[in-house]
Amino acid sequence: MSPAVITLCVLAVAAFFFVTELIPLAVTAIGASIALGLLGVLTPQQVFSGLSDSTVVLFAGMFVIGAAMFQTGLAQKIGIKVVKSAGTSENRLMAALMCITILLSAVSSNTATVACLMPVVIQICAVAKIPVSPQLMALAVAANVGGTITMVGTPPNILMSATLQATGLEPFGFFEFAYIGVPLSIAGMVYMLSIGRKFCPRHYVETVENDKASDEVKDPKKMIICTVILILVVLGMAFEKNIGIPMQTTAIIGALACVLTGCLSEKQAYLGIDWVTIFLFAGMLPLASAMDKSGAGKMIADGVVGIIGDNPSPMLIVVAMFILSCGLTQFMSNTAAAALLAPIGISIAQSIGASPYPVLMAIGIAASCAFTTPVATPPNTLVLISGHFKFMDYVKVGLPLVVVSLVVCMIVIPFFWPFFP
Repeated sequence: MSPAVITLCVLAVAAFFFVTELIPLAVTAIGASIALGLLGVLTPQQVFSGLSDSTVVLFAGMFVIGAAMFQTGLAQKIGIKVVKSAGTSENRLMAALMCITILLSAVSSNTATVACLMPVVIQICAVAKIPVSPQLMALAVAANVGGTITMVGTPPNILMSATLQATGLEPFGFFEFAYIGVPLSIAGMVYMLSIGRKFCPRHYVETVENDKASDEVKDPKKMIICTVILILVVLGMAFEKNIGIPMQTTAIIGALACVLTGCLSEKQAYLGIDWVTIFLFAGMLPLASAMDKSGAGKMIADGVVGIIGDNPSPMLIVVAMFILSCGLTQFMSNTAAAALLAPIGISIAQSIGASPYPVLMAIGIAASCAFTTPVATPPNTLVLISGHFKFMDYVKVGLPLVVVSLVVCMIVIPFFWPFFP
């Protein structure tokens, strides 16, 4: 068999295990790279090249900084103040809750953000005697869309940038995702405040358990230090080209500063890193490279182009990849879905002479539009029990929001990333 066919076979097996999760996602990703090495498609050095990729280093650093925000109590304090200041009005509470969740999710773990704010929201709803279900659904939606604002806000974003770099193209900038992430976040807020909340059940809090973690006294000095570190890191990444320091270096300096200043211990720093995501990246980047160099990506691209016509519209490709990415992410890891589609998207765009940037932006954003099932993303799962949600509740709320997200992408993406030079 040719290297291209071997790569496609490995990709198919990996896709099966990504969807079914019969074995852990990280094991599937690393196993795919090792299989390509054993079959001669990749060299031994290429098999593990993902572990030394600068993108993996960047994400590890940001995981530590995000963990410091929660360990020092900074994230909790910000969230509690904003949510409590909103009062007991349903709409005001939802608006404030979504605003702070979007901001926190843009620079830290969306899962941790939901875990931090959820008990606060439940207590407020219990005291004010207002339905908790719409608030918790809004919390999950905000966490998902908020991650699309920065490169490090969610794994698919950083994977899109890494895939571009792996194929010799200029990666996305740190804030480039904000061009679509901000409009998408605003659209998500407007939708939940107007239509989305009406599709939610209106269950009330039955029992309230005191959340000791929220009430735990934290050192205010460490909160201030963590705030300063976070601001400096974000500024350093935003002005990377001006100061000449790579983003991954800035992230690691910030992570080291968090440990050295006592914002979190060394052990807490290790625990704060999502190792599943790290190894998923490390395994999928060599696969993306193999798709490109073996010609497997071109084979898929030629097949797709053959189906949609000899001269397909670039917008049609963007819509098709958005729907495919969004569909996959409802039932499997959004990182895995993005990793599978990114190299294919590049190949399809290049096969018709179009820019791969709008296609990859659509894939990355769509992978975060995980609204329609409780297993689509951890924030969705976290609010499932407390919100007394059923599977169809996610479908009723999420499906129209997916359509809204697609419309936003179709309007914004061509404006910032032209299809042709």
